[in-house]
Amino acid sequence: MNVVITGASRGIGLELVRQCLARGDVVHAGVRAPRRATELASLVRGSSGRLHVHMLDVADEASVQVFAGALPGPVHLLINNAGVRSRPDALAGLDSEDLIRTFQVNAVAALRVTVALLPQLRAAGGAKVANLSSNLGSITDNSWGGAYGYRMSKAALNMATRSLGHDLKEDGILAFAMSPGWVRTDMGGSEAPTAVEVSVTGLLTVLARLGGEDTGGFFDFEGHRLSW
Repeated sequence: MNVVITGASRGIGLELVRQCLARGDVVHAGVRAPRRATELASLVRGSSGRLHVHMLDVADEASVQVFAGALPGPVHLLINNAGVRSRPDALAGLDSEDLIRTFQVNAVAALRVTVALLPQLRAAGGAKVANLSSNLGSITDNSWGGAYGYRMSKAALNMATRSLGHDLKEDGILAFAMSPGWVRTDMGGSEAPTAVEVSVTGLLTVLARLGGEDTGGFFDFEGHRLSW
């Protein structure tokens, strides 16, 4: 299976690369600074030619177009993992420019990459798109406020995924919003309860079993359907 993973240099993205390689996939990893992606470089050496690292800035249209043009088809699984979160992200001192940047990277960019790769996804004859969202993007589950940029961007990503589920179904492409949980990464912090290996194993297991009746849905790494 040919897999594309954005934001692949660390955290969840890097572990996705590791586990996809371990199960035998060919992986195209998009990163902003390939020369600094030292852990990816070590994986390349042991991948028997199955890992390809590409420069990709998901917030830049030209970069996304170059990336898409460099990828051979088909693409069976696209994981839009690249994301940012600024702290503090509270009402007091809200930085509107940072909020817009967060929205661009977390929501608009995933849609941009998906559209750019549509020819390769269509060529797979049954591709899946996984947009890495968050429980914090659930309006129903917002019980304590705050996290304005992050919450808004992930809610927007969920809406985009819902529309993709409708618009791409005739092409045989399924789309899902996936919450990895609160994960111990640089973004999640050391207090997060879920190990990155556990989250990624769950994400890939759930993705493998989701079908046409689930497209456009919002799920966590344990397979539970989440509220919008």
